[in-house]
Amino acid sequence: MSGIRSIKRLVLAYSGGLDTSVAITWIKEAYGCEVVAFCADLGQGEDLAAVKAKALATGAKKAVVQDLRDVFVREFVFPMLRANAVYEGAYLLGTSIARPLIAKAQMAVAAKEKADAVGHGATGKGNDQVRFELAYQTIDPSITIVAPWREWPFRSRQDLIDYAKQHDIPVTATKAKPYSVDKNLFHTSYEGGILEDPWAEPPAEMFTMTVAPERAPERPEYVEIEYRAGDPIAVNGKKLSPSRLLAELNAIGGRHGIGRVDLVENRYVGMKSRGVYETPGGTLLHAAHRAVESLTLDREVLHQRDAMIPRYAELVYYGYWFAPERRMLQAAIDDAQQNVTGVARLKLYKGSITIAGRKSSMSLYRHDLATFEEEAVYDQKDAAGFIRLNALRLKVEGKRARSS
Repeated sequence: MSGIRSIKRLVLAYSGGLDTSVAITWIKEAYGCEVVAFCADLGQGEDLAAVKAKALATGAKKAVVQDLRDVFVREFVFPMLRANAVYEGAYLLGTSIARPLIAKAQMAVAAKEKADAVGHGATGKGNDQVRFELAYQTIDPSITIVAPWREWPFRSRQDLIDYAKQHDIPVTATKAKPYSVDKNLFHTSYEGGILEDPWAEPPAEMFTMTVAPERAPERPEYVEIEYRAGDPIAVNGKKLSPSRLLAELNAIGGRHGIGRVDLVENRYVGMKSRGVYETPGGTLLHAAHRAVESLTLDREVLHQRDAMIPRYAELVYYGYWFAPERRMLQAAIDDAQQNVTGVARLKLYKGSITIAGRKSSMSLYRHDLATFEEEAVYDQKDAAGFIRLNALRLKVEGKRARSS
């Protein structure tokens, strides 16, 4: 804590879990300041009235809860889905995309409460500390940041549990808790504890959003997802708000075991970690979006956008949502999405997705060009000159190889 100026009021990103519950008391003791607890409702499905009451009972001067579900899906999840962002080929970035919104809303509360500091409960080993703090400093470079895990003397969850007992802090965590969970409307993630062994299969009872694929229905289900300018607007012909649409697809995908991922990933701080994820609705949206794009995007535009995906996904994973390079990529991607309008039909069966159909009023697909039947639009003889020109450099290289 050396070198940190005195603090009068701090806004803490509060979840109601062990870490942030202990953080309220510890921050008050260490800094002698008031603590305002901030909790964002991103569709985690908790009793947030109880979370608010718990923050006050733990010593918060004030507790603020905001319903950000539609903002989360419309302004954060949908732009990311327009980019088809996937980190390291598997992770759909459900935790990563939530952090910048929490930080942004937290900073707005800090400004309203005239707080001179903000804090979070992320550990010094993980990605979340970076995501929170890059956002804080982008929004207000002068804000003081308190990261208890990098400052307090505790080194384990058991240390936190012992401290909570000593200070009568109401927590439900126990030493036996086998893994940590982070949930929002887009996904649920599991890590730590028994999952730290990458050879160990996740326990079947762990999953909450999806049934095991082998226990999914014996008959497939079809679902139609309609898009307008790159964003989903309707499921099975029914127009829905962003958060309701995602919730509906979570339910549909979840009952068919869609969207489970088990990944050993590379954290931004330099270590590998194992994460298990459930993203049923998001997995359906990725597949449907690709299907509509296949009809509506020009070949070179599609390939150029696909080349951007790894970098875009890295920026989201690393915490650079508010950085100019992410905004630049987003502008290019969104420009390409203007004609991504249409409907995709998906067939769901025991954990798998099959594209069963796609249609669009903006389609570039022409049956008269693609058909193998007789037609008068495409002269197949033209292909010979096209091939000769494209083979020219290869022929030169081949002659050189034969003569050496």
